Amino acid sequence: MTKGDLSQAIGAALPYLRRYARALTGSQTTGDNYAAATLEAILADRSSAEMASSPKVGMFRVFHGIWATTGAPMADETSGALAKAQDRLAKLTANSREALLLHTIEEFSLDEVAEIMQIDRSEAQQLVTLARQEMADAVSGRVLIIEDEAIIAMDLESIVADLGHRVTGVARTRSAAVDLAGKETPDLVLADIQLADNSSGIDAVNDILKSLGNRPVIFITAFPERLLTGERPEPAFLISKPYSEDQVRSAVSQAMFFSSTETLKA
Repeated sequence: MTKGDLSQAIGAALPYLRRYARALTGSQTTGDNYAAATLEAILADRSSAEMASSPKVGMFRVFHGIWATTGAPMADETSGALAKAQDRLAKLTANSREALLLHTIEEFSLDEVAEIMQIDRSEAQQLVTLARQEMADAVSGRVLIIEDEAIIAMDLESIVADLGHRVTGVARTRSAAVDLAGKETPDLVLADIQLADNSSGIDAVNDILKSLGNRPVIFITAFPERLLTGERPEPAFLISKPYSEDQVRSAVSQAMFFSSTETLKA
């Protein structure tokens, strides 16, 4: 692969590395710092990415090499959501959360997860299974769904309920979402970007957070690349349409488990 081809492939995959890093750390700033360090490492030694099964896998493998040597990057908190997250993270099987994110949100095969994390495929499978079980058992709560397509809303309701959470309601517009959130405070908001009356799910979420304070948010969009630009605050959890049940289950479990994620600003 030529230098230009590698650069193009890395550039195309970079937004998704940033999404992954942000989901791991719960912070756009910290996640972007890890992504920047990954790019610097590849610039210093192109072979680290070229020798992988694909440039994208190579980039994520370089990231994991850095991640493994630095450990959890969250500041040491004694109270609040981050403190709860730290306590929960300490009880997880090592590397299980990373494996689950790679396999479900980033859609790497188990073989690719194993290559990225430099483990056996069987261990990758075991980590994914453990993460699902441990995170599902750790926390449950109330979920507000903001989605204007009835069939998708029903599907999301079913997935959320199967995870042991309770759906507080389904809103099709910005105003309806704010109204529902005011009636019963959600622990998590699952929101589409484009709503029925051409209002914005982003605006709806920001209205809710302004009123109720910070809480986990997961956005769903058919155009994730429009949001993963690095030019504005971005959500820690962003699911692409069409989504898989595994993606939703993983994002909901991790967002609820992690307790605090950054979101978009209007």
